Amino acid sequence: MPSLTHSLAPARHAALLLTLAYLTGCSSQPPAGSDPCVQSATSVYDPAEPLNRGIFAFNRTLDKYALAPVARGYRQLPDVMQQGVHNFASNFGEPKVLINDLLQGNPQRSVNTLGRFAVNSTVGVLGLINVSDPIGIPRHTADFGQTFGVWGIGNGPIVELPLLGNGNSRDSAGKILSFFVDPFGDHSDTVQTLGTVATVGGIVDERAALLPLTDSLEKLPDYYSALRNVVAEHRTAFIEEGKQGATEPAQHRCPGATADDF
Repeated sequence: MPSLTHSLAPARHAALLLTLAYLTGCSSQPPAGSDPCVQSATSVYDPAEPLNRGIFAFNRTLDKYALAPVARGYRQLPDVMQQGVHNFASNFGEPKVLINDLLQGNPQRSVNTLGRFAVNSTVGVLGLINVSDPIGIPRHTADFGQTFGVWGIGNGPIVELPLLGNGNSRDSAGKILSFFVDPFGDHSDTVQTLGTVATVGGIVDERAALLPLTDSLEKLPDYYSALRNVVAEHRTAFIEEGKQGATEPAQHRCPGATADDF
């Protein structure tokens, strides 16, 4: 029987082609206003808002009755358990961070990420213990959306993806590409299982971190536009971090949130 990695290869190639097709369409930089791919850093261009709102309603229902309740239960666990899940999921994601550090041409970030992964995976027992922060190797995050932004690719229009949420087209393309990129390649069943545990744990941990923010935004008259604008502002700051090559997350982000949460 072919391995999961081999069976997903055509899908990965298709996702890569779709991503490149989008990037080709948004790579040119004509005057602002003549192309929806060219937006100012914090502008929001949402021409498909009715469709996006419909998908948002689906995502919100799924979140309300499935993910958010699990996240609230997770927050009741002892802090040491929550921290262990967070550390493990973050460590398992470091190889993708390293890929983007390299694509962004940032050697200092790359060395930091590689050092964190090596130390936390060994001394930190597969990342359950965060050893790197105390010894002066702070964690930063990076993703394909940030990489595309560092390369100068424009925001593009807003897209609400089923399950994956809100973002501009550049970041949405990055989410799809990240879903199909596997830094571990053909790996053992054990690594595959650990990857699944890290993915599930990371989703719950990230959702739990965002509960205070989303709970406050839901009280506003228009939750969709409020969340859309917060995500846009956050991603603008995140792209700027990548351009500056910052090795520590900016302090002006939403409390408790990281780049992975959006």
